[in-house]
Amino acid sequence: MGSRQRAVTEKGFADQLNIETPEQVDLRFPVAGIGSRFVALLIDHGIQIGVYVLVGIAIAIFSSGGTGTRGSKAAGELDTLTKWFIAAIIFFNFLLIWGYFTLFEAFWHGQTPGKRVMKLRVIKDSGRQITLFEAMARNLLRVVDSLPSLYLAGVITMLCNRKNKRLGDFAAGTLVVHELPTDDRSVDTFVSAENYFAPRDQPRQESALPADAVARLDTGDLHVIETFFARALDLDLPTRAAMAEKIAARMAAKMQTSAPEGNPERLLEQLARAMRGTGRRF
Repeated sequence: MGSRQRAVTEKGFADQLNIETPEQVDLRFPVAGIGSRFVALLIDHGIQIGVYVLVGIAIAIFSSGGTGTRGSKAAGELDTLTKWFIAAIIFFNFLLIWGYFTLFEAFWHGQTPGKRVMKLRVIKDSGRQITLFEAMARNLLRVVDSLPSLYLAGVITMLCNRKNKRLGDFAAGTLVVHELPTDDRSVDTFVSAENYFAPRDQPRQESALPADAVARLDTGDLHVIETFFARALDLDLPTRAAMAEKIAARMAAKMQTSAPEGNPERLLEQLARAMRGTGRRF
């Protein structure tokens, strides 16, 4: 079952995207506007320029110590070094311009430093976290979006659709949203919802799961659990708690057993570990 989307107008934001997940939980993402994205881009470009300046200073210092040649052999060695230097500059330029956005978005949960400052995040159209593939696709088209200058093509494209997508977003199936508000009580990846089910100082208790019950689950169930944990940090605590409880109840029903009391995320973690440890191919 795929995710269903609809964009609605919400006070404080131009548009808000509602995504109904396969777990039948309605997620709401305020779509980022052109202004906040432009400021985030300025911050990122400022960081890139700063790196260029530092590298330029380092090159100038290094070059000043290598002036003067001694004979044709030294000149030949210098010519070879010059070629390698030019190649390194080209690679560095490509890595800084394209790799900066791609690597940050792929491995920093859809954010660059500029997006983090502006509390923006790139996600898939389904509401899930983007992968390296989507980050590569959307940023390879960044050069097209920037044509003829000042991201004019990208801005025109964003103005023509309700989700403020540029061409790279259409190609990769992504969109940029404002981060959902989170509770200051959250702790780590799998503990945030603990506040809704048990006191923080209560020791974690795990009960053994019957092997025959776990055997009733399949690849699709493991995928649902892993998708939930991949998306968990992007959810506000009430939504995350409700989703965990609903998935845990679904798994318990399929295992033909009752869900244990306490934080349902603990059950989902145990199930994921148990399914991975059975030796079956998922």
